[in-house]
Amino acid sequence: MPSLRSGQQRFFGSGGPPKSGRIEYRLVRESLLREFRRGRLGRTDVCDAQPELLRVARNLGRETSTECPICEECNLVHVTFAFGPRLPASGRALAPGDLPKISRRPGELACYVVEVCTECSWNHLLSTFNVGRAAASR
Repeated sequence: MPSLRSGQQRFFGSGGPPKSGRIEYRLVRESLLREFRRGRLGRTDVCDAQPELLRVARNLGRETSTECPICEECNLVHVTFAFGPRLPASGRALAPGDLPKISRRPGELACYVVEVCTECSWNHLLSTFNVGRAAASR
């Protein structure tokens, strides 16, 4: 992929343009953070991670170099969840490295990537995408 020009870098962020079939939620994230910084949302409104999400983030999350936008005390963790055939109805949290293995299973899986701060409980859906044989055959 060619390198991004500075204007594209500002527009897409460091992740570059979204990949085909992937839905990004950066604009929603930035809107929430803007409302928090303006005082229109309180900390309890944006730091509301469920205990199970925090447990999964501590045990299976992939550490990032992105500082928490709320508490600014620690780096965020990314957690990936998969939903689909032959998985529990509540989905399955994936450990780093599980995605390639699970995507070889028959059927299409819906995946969700959530960023979590294990200190202040900030959490936000970053992106969704599909993997699996059905997704590859389109």
